[in-house]
Amino acid sequence: MQIFGVDIGGSGIKGAPVDLDRGDLAEERYKVLTPHPATPDAVADGVKEVVGHFGWTGPVGITFPGVVTGGATIRTAANVDKDWIDTDARALLGDRLGGLPVTVLNDADAAGVAEMQFGAGRDRQGTVILLTFGTGIGSAVFVDGVLVPNTELGHLELNGHDAEKHASTKAKEDHDLTWEHWARRVQKYLAHVEMLFSPELFIIGGGVSRKSQKFLPLIEDIKAEIVPAQLQNNAGIVGAAMRAAKAS
Repeated sequence: MQIFGVDIGGSGIKGAPVDLDRGDLAEERYKVLTPHPATPDAVADGVKEVVGHFGWTGPVGITFPGVVTGGATIRTAANVDKDWIDTDARALLGDRLGGLPVTVLNDADAAGVAEMQFGAGRDRQGTVILLTFGTGIGSAVFVDGVLVPNTELGHLELNGHDAEKHASTKAKEDHDLTWEHWARRVQKYLAHVEMLFSPELFIIGGGVSRKSQKFLPLIEDIKAEIVPAQLQNNAGIVGAAMRAAKAS
């Protein structure tokens, strides 16, 4: 069974048909740059281009980098245009895609759902937290395999600022940090999250998960197990398609 998944990020909009039996992309993903400003109309055009590239005509699951309530309404927009707030994303994107059935959920929640089913969180009980490091920091919290949606732990306060301003991949790039320096920031952030939630497992996702060997070995004094996401930066696409399949 195949369903289409789209992952809207702060820097790129990427998507592909997903093989839901394997939990992997059925075709090589297609990506366009996220427009700036990332207004609802401009992003919707990007989503249309990604889906249209494959000539897809079935259900589409779409992630959004912020809080999504009721499977439709956007509540926060930290890394995209503020005009997204209170937008009915399901209606907007469904209309832009010519009436295709659309499902919308938080981007990190989508990645977490995929990792729990097909990746590093498979068969894991207790508290599992997936963190995606990219333009910001996304989070997905699971308790005995059940998702607690829209946690947005990247906005916890760290050193007087949003944690994602200090420890995201974008912060590493903006401040030209070495892997060692950035790993210390990530370690401080993980220690803060661990103090609050005491998870058994941290799964580190986002594009930087492809380079996990460069920084995960440098992180110390965290009691939880720390592993890279197995689906890496495709997890959001897979999770979006999984949610769309569940809704259809």
